[in-house]
Amino acid sequence: MEETKTKRTDKTVLFKGVKILIFAALSLFMGPILLSFAYSKPESPYYLPLLIVGCAVCAMAVFMVFKGLKTIMDSMFKK
Repeated sequence: MEETKTKRTDKTVLFKGVKILIFAALSLFMGPILLSFAYSKPESPYYLPLLIVGCAVCAMAVFMVFKGLKTIMDSMFKK
């Protein structure tokens, strides 16, 4: 008889994707908070570093959302 494999979700990859999405959610909140701190006091010496870090965190959050979703989809639909 032929043994058939059932397609199942790879739980370790799924949890890895969920973990990435949790970090992305935290970054989605942290980036705009840092940007608002930077824009609240433009004359502060920390203006430029906060602006750069805030923009980097926002960009990282968008990247992590796509990476997390791709990881979750790969766990459900194996390549």
